[in-house]
Amino acid sequence: MSAGLWECCKSSCFDDFQFEELLQEPEPFSLPQPLPQWPKGKAFATGKVSLGELEVAQITKFDKIWSCTPLFGSASGVTFYRPSGIPAGYFSLGHYCQPSDQKLRGYVLAAKCTASEESSSPALEKPLSYTLAWSDEDTHRDGSGYIWLPNAPQGYKAMGFVVTTKSGQPDVEEVRCVRGDLTASCEVDEVLFDRKAIFSSGKFYVWSTRACERGMLCRSVPVGTFYCSRDDSGEVSSIACLRNLDASLDAMPDLEQVHALIHHYGPTLYFHPDEVYLPSSVSWFFNNGSLLYKDGMDKGVEIDSHGSVLPSGGWNDGEFWLDLPSEEKWHEFVKSGNIETAELYVHVKPASGGSFTDIAMWIFCPFNGPATIQVASFSFPLTAIGEHVGDWEHYTLRVSNFTGELWSVYYSEHSGGRWVDASELKFVDGNKPAVYASRNGHASFPHEGCYIQGSSTLGIGATNDCAKSDYSVDSSSRYRVVAAEYLGDVVVEPAWLQYMREWGPTVVYSSGSELEKILNNLPFFLRFSVESFVELFPTELYGEEGPTVPKEKDNWLGDER
Repeated sequence: MSAGLWECCKSSCFDDFQFEELLQEPEPFSLPQPLPQWPKGKAFATGKVSLGELEVAQITKFDKIWSCTPLFGSASGVTFYRPSGIPAGYFSLGHYCQPSDQKLRGYVLAAKCTASEESSSPALEKPLSYTLAWSDEDTHRDGSGYIWLPNAPQGYKAMGFVVTTKSGQPDVEEVRCVRGDLTASCEVDEVLFDRKAIFSSGKFYVWSTRACERGMLCRSVPVGTFYCSRDDSGEVSSIACLRNLDASLDAMPDLEQVHALIHHYGPTLYFHPDEVYLPSSVSWFFNNGSLLYKDGMDKGVEIDSHGSVLPSGGWNDGEFWLDLPSEEKWHEFVKSGNIETAELYVHVKPASGGSFTDIAMWIFCPFNGPATIQVASFSFPLTAIGEHVGDWEHYTLRVSNFTGELWSVYYSEHSGGRWVDASELKFVDGNKPAVYASRNGHASFPHEGCYIQGSSTLGIGATNDCAKSDYSVDSSSRYRVVAAEYLGDVVVEPAWLQYMREWGPTVVYSSGSELEKILNNLPFFLRFSVESFVELFPTELYGEEGPTVPKEKDNWLGDER
């Protein structure tokens, strides 16, 4: 039955029980196994995070308020929730929203004042009233729904919207607004719902939100609320996120707790059964004849196992680069890597203003193999395009500092990547997810299969083939913490991490001849010019500077996207 026919016939074709059954609550998500007892520390996994004048708690239990579903088409609706089980002394900052067809999985923050004395401008204040942002009372498909924006007192900011099923304004006790100097700007993230203009209710858009400023040094704390609007501009001015003014970052894990987190969550990294270019440790790469070159020098310099001879600091000025051994026998040997020595190099850093911890796990491969091109159902392995010496890839675990729960994993995919919520992960051992490295290119993915990088609409791109095999590295045991700046001098960074130049020579490919062969083997209706064909693929396939050390990359200090 079409969605339009459903709208016309709902009241006559379905009794209340059937209709209620279709709108049943989604099942809450939980990790495969209970969380362990984390080692004792400061405020990590104590259920609260200090932000200075405010203390916040992460609320993950909700009561359903109302669902809004599309009038036409097969798109999922959204469901709005009120946070429940808020601890005594804390106040809600707004309601929560997520797609109706997903397991219930999310959070909003509740806050309380920590100032010991009453102030003329307390950190939290009730809204003066509410402004109706949108209502669904004209369609009555899902029952009437009303979305309200709190009207904050002067000098204060609203943190989120409030949803009701009645037309009267919500109680001003429902939420609190936050003093402006304790807030930071936020922006829309993913589109949760897109309702076109039908009936007098008009257009309606809902987004999840995130902080505008993100990264290791940023103090903006997302509240977890949603943003809605009658237009699709996504410009957020009516709500904000919080700011962490507590410089101690006491909710971050200490080193013992970091090790406990890695032991509990560290993924198994699977390489393709046909992988030729396997990972190795950095010291193995150095010890087996890899060389340091400087512009103007004919011969390379041997590197000790710690990388002590490498120039440190500065930036990638193009004057230095690493390369494989010059002797052909050792050149080919090192290209293949040595998975028995491979380990994950871990960078631990604050995320979301210190309310989460990011555990970035980097893997090194001495060589990146050639790409394979997919055109419709035709597959063409290349002989050189995509090759380069030295390949750094990574994935990142994001852990809640309120509980120590794994929240999501970032899978790095060449020059991009994506966050995957824990509810969508494949777990292979307790709470340890799987990571699949693509054949030759070593990009990381959450599931087995073939991922196409290029033009998805035309079915043309570079393939990323992922499959489970005996070539694997268990990052829960084979790892080394190389950086955790927030811990001070507790972690000593290795010398090679300070080498900010290229880990391989610059490569420029003459792609015309290889691509001409592909085009000549395609059916006539799939023929392209070489120029238009090149535009369908990632730019890194055709010319690439040698990759740089993780510390030189934008996501070392910044967020993953």
